[in-house]
Amino acid sequence: MCVQFNLFSFDVKMGIEKVILVDAEDKQIGVMEKIEAHEKALLHRAFSVFIMNARGELMLQQRALDKYHCGGLWTNTCCSHQREGESTLEAAERRLEEEMGFKTPMEEKFSFIYKAPFDNGLTEHELDHVLVGYYEGIPILNKEEAASWKWIKLDKVKEEILQYPEKFTPWFKIIFQKFYEELDV
Repeated sequence: MCVQFNLFSFDVKMGIEKVILVDAEDKQIGVMEKIEAHEKALLHRAFSVFIMNARGELMLQQRALDKYHCGGLWTNTCCSHQREGESTLEAAERRLEEEMGFKTPMEEKFSFIYKAPFDNGLTEHELDHVLVGYYEGIPILNKEEAASWKWIKLDKVKEEILQYPEKFTPWFKIIFQKFYEELDV
């Protein structure tokens, strides 16, 4: 379950951020404030970054405790939304550095549409572009975004999601399954 927070404080704290509304073929059909798009469950463009190491481990991020939804839950290395005029790769590079404090080459592997409702009335309805990169260092966390991090084997992630689904963000459980299937791990 995701923790509910006052949306007004989120808007004041984060400012007004917009997402790119798209159709099922990823064609832009508009732009809307992020919170409004999530309130209306409108399909919008997003991306998810999965950073791996040479030992076949995935870097997970624990979301900061005071995030506007799902604070304290474990998720993929980073994820967010592209800005208008920004490529998926540019957006992924920007957010990886903003959240985790490092840069590394990444490659888009696949995209798909998913929908994940939250307890606070918001819904992620995203055409998600999934990128993979490799890194061997230690991240420098932006504590407003991430409380902690860890390396974990993919089979262990799958096992933990089955045993403790409440410890993971709703979207990560969906995206990880697709990631696991697509990469035929």
